[in-house]
Amino acid sequence: MLVTVIGRGHSGTRAMSQTLSESGVYMGEPLNTSWDLLPPQDMYEACRVFGKYVRYTGNMKWDFSRVMAMDPDPVFVKLIESYLKSVLTSDRDKKGWKIPETTLVYPWIRKMFPKAYYIHWVRDPRDCILKKHMTDDLNDFGIEYDKTEDVRRNRAISWYYQRELVRSTPVAQREIHIRFEDMIFKQDETLKRLEQFLHIPMAKIPMRTDSVGRYKTDEEVHMFDFFKKDMEECGYDF
Repeated sequence: MLVTVIGRGHSGTRAMSQTLSESGVYMGEPLNTSWDLLPPQDMYEACRVFGKYVRYTGNMKWDFSRVMAMDPDPVFVKLIESYLKSVLTSDRDKKGWKIPETTLVYPWIRKMFPKAYYIHWVRDPRDCILKKHMTDDLNDFGIEYDKTEDVRRNRAISWYYQRELVRSTPVAQREIHIRFEDMIFKQDETLKRLEQFLHIPMAKIPMRTDSVGRYKTDEEVHMFDFFKKDMEECGYDF
């Protein structure tokens, strides 16, 4: 079994990676304190290779037709295989990885690993964009967009872009959608869903309730109109 987590940085994917690890899933090595597989450089470069095939058409719309139609670039494949070496060469029967940048290349990861188990992870974007993350500026990964001097807006666009990319990707053979907030307030129910999905017993890790709703004490802009459709789809009130 091969499993990975698809979710933007600061969406709480650490909790899912730790849960998988403590449930007996080998998550590669070494790992950092966020339970990301390291070193990340080959993954970052793979994102830039992918980005060359995405065309920005303006007004927060991207054309993903090339990446959806073509096989992954051979350079991309080599970079991913290098990044995942500890996972792919492991003889463990349950293994996987987590790093937020996987979301930036999800369509080609799906093509490389069609039988993998994909855990789609989402967090209220108002909480998700409060802190700086490597993926805040899409230009760093070769993705064009209407960049501004407003760091929060750039960060919000990155969140939106990643939702659009995942939404445009055909449904995987094996995928499940989990909300960060449900792992906190409905942890037993969520773990049961994961057990049915992965067919393994799931460990229960401590979760902090104060991780939810942090935007309520934030004094900067954290809500954007283009969040609304996804928030409704994911069950978030606004």
